[in-house]
Amino acid sequence: MTYVVTESCIRCKYTDCVDVCPVDCFREGPNFLVIDPDECIDCAVCVPECPVNAIYAEDDVPGDQQVFIKLNAELSPNWTSITKSKAALPDAEEWKDVKNKIDQLIK
Repeated sequence: MTYVVTESCIRCKYTDCVDVCPVDCFREGPNFLVIDPDECIDCAVCVPECPVNAIYAEDDVPGDQQVFIKLNAELSPNWTSITKSKAALPDAEEWKDVKNKIDQLIK
């Protein structure tokens, strides 16, 4: 089992989770983070660090977010590893509670 970043991260990209990851499995895209499923060791330390509750164990990903399991696996090989936190996107506060924003994902 691995952990998965879901829709709540889109257009926010809070990176609190990155600092606590012991294996540096986070990858950074333009407006979203993903977890590399081949690197994740299922430790769960990132889950409570996410201020928008975007990270789930693969088995617990909500039904309407299942597409993100595949997206994390597909995008992680092409995106850059991120190992240190940085500022969230400038308009993150405006987007953090928005639902149905997968169309905003920049791959």
